[in-house]
This record gives sequence, structure tokens and C-alpha cells, in this order.
Amino acid sequence: MVSSPPNTRDSSATQWSLVALVAAGLIWSYWSTLTVLQERWGADPLYAHGYLVPFVAAGIAWWRKDHLKQLQLEPSLLLGLPLLVLGIGLRLTAAKLYLEWFDGLSLVPCVAGLVLMFGGLPLLKAFWPAVVYLAFMVPLPFRLEAIASGPLQSVATMASTFSLQLMGFPAGNEGNVITINEARIGVAEACSGLRMLVVFFAATAAVALCSTKPLWERGIVLLSAVPIAIACNVIRITATGVLFETVGSAAAKAFFHDFAGWLMMLLAVGMLKLELWFWSNVMIEPPAREVVPVGRVGVRVARPVQRTESSTRSMTPERVPVEV
Repeated sequence: MVSSPPNTRDSSATQWSLVALVAAGLIWSYWSTLTVLQERWGADPLYAHGYLVPFVAAGIAWWRKDHLKQLQLEPSLLLGLPLLVLGIGLRLTAAKLYLEWFDGLSLVPCVAGLVLMFGGLPLLKAFWPAVVYLAFMVPLPFRLEAIASGPLQSVATMASTFSLQLMGFPAGNEGNVITINEARIGVAEACSGLRMLVVFFAATAAVALCSTKPLWERGIVLLSAVPIAIACNVIRITATGVLFETVGSAAAKAFFHDFAGWLMMLLAVGMLKLELWFWSNVMIEPPAREVVPVGRVGVRVARPVQRTESSTRSMTPERVPVEV
């Protein structure tokens, strides 16, 4: 049994102690930020999924646990400290300019810096999807919400009106209000589909980060969250309009506020599974061919079949003596 030199043990213990001290200080420093985020998740339905983000990030890390089998940890304070400084700088900027979004987002580079200090680049390469996914805990800036909500509201109104017209209902729209005969369905800002888009974008990002498909396919899957969320919101508004005309306003309001959200999320998940099935069964990668280098140029050649004496005999018919 070979023991490591005393100075190596002492330096390693000192390094791990420093990392643990920095981690404890970081948790203590961000406790108020995590408390503010938790209050926002409970008060704003748009970000109610924030409670699940840490657990989903842990699930992504567990999904990639096979990377630890051949992983050699290389703790690096030199690489981890710059990211910690970046996170602290973002937080100081947020405190100076009253930017709540920057304050929460600064947690991501700090966690990445801790990962580098614990295991170095190999550990960060193995678990970077889980670290990046923590950004979904942070609510969007108010200005970005306002910019996205208006166009989504208009698209949902016009598309739902057109869908009702295709189904034979005398529907029209005045601004963001759909009229069917005497019924008026207001597509409010809360019904623009932004909530569904944010939640489904987070769910689609988790699927894309866990996928082993090429990067361009995962990018398409991630971007598809936008049309799927818009389509589901249009289906919800259209179904509400149909219920207004066929069943009554009470049933339509109950469907819109109580059941439609859950049903549309299930529909969105079904659309996502259909899309993943398409990429898995239609876009099939060709099998890799063996390339045998010839000289300096790699040329695909067919390997000659080695014929043995037994195989030669089996290929030629046996001569059977004929009796006369």
C-alpha cells in the first residue's frame, strides 16, 4: 500500500476545507434571496413551478450519474474563484440598481464556481445541465413579461376567433375581446398564454438537457415549446367559446378556470412526446461505416474474405466415384 506524502494530504485537506467554508458562506449569503424567490413562487401563479426546479435539477444530475464512473476530480480554486467573483459582481449590481432578476440569476455562476472548486472542469462538464437549469428558478423581469404578454394576447385572440369561424360560429373580435352572438369572451393579459409558455419551456428544457440527441435536434425541441404553448392556449380559448354557445356561461367559466389548465398541460406533454417520437423514428442516423486508412487518405474499402481450405472445399462440389 502506497501512502501519499504528508504535504499532499495537508494541501488537499486545506483545499477541501476552504471549499466547504465558501459553500457555507454562499448559502448564508443567498438565504434572503432564496426567501424572496420562495415568496414570489407562492404569490405569482406564473412562477409556481419554481418549487420544482431544484428537484428537477437534482433529477438531471442523477440522470447523468454515469459520467462519474470514469471521472477524475481535479479541484481548481483558480477556475472556480473567477465565477464566484462574477456571481458576486452580478449580485452587487442587482443591489445597486434594484434588479431582482440579476440577484437571483447570480446564483448560477456561483454554483458553477463551487462545482469547479469541488471537482474542476471534468465535474462541471458532467453536470453543467443541472447547474444551468437552476436559472428557471428566477422570475423573468417585469419589462420582458410586458413585452411578451401583448403579442401573445393578440395572437391568441385572432387565432381563437379564426378557429371558431372555421367551426361555423359567428365569431369576431374587437381588440382582445371575442364576440359570439351576444356572448363576449375577454382574453385578458392573464390568459395570454405566458404562464403556459414559461412552465412548458422549463419542462421542455429539462427534456432537451437529458436527451442524447445532437445539439441541433435538442435546440429544435426546446424552441418548439413556443408554438406548442400557443396552440394549447388557442385550443383552450376556442373550447371555452364553444361551451359558451352550446352549454352555457357557467360551464364555460368552470372549464376555463378550473380544468383547462391541467388538460392543456397534458395536451402539451402529448404533443412533445409526438415530436420526440418523430425525431426518433423519422430522423434516423445512418450506421457508421468502417474506414480503413490507405496511405495518407482514409478510403472505405471492403475487406477481402479470407478463404480457408475448409471453406474452399465446402464451396466446390465433392467428386463422388461412379461405379460402372
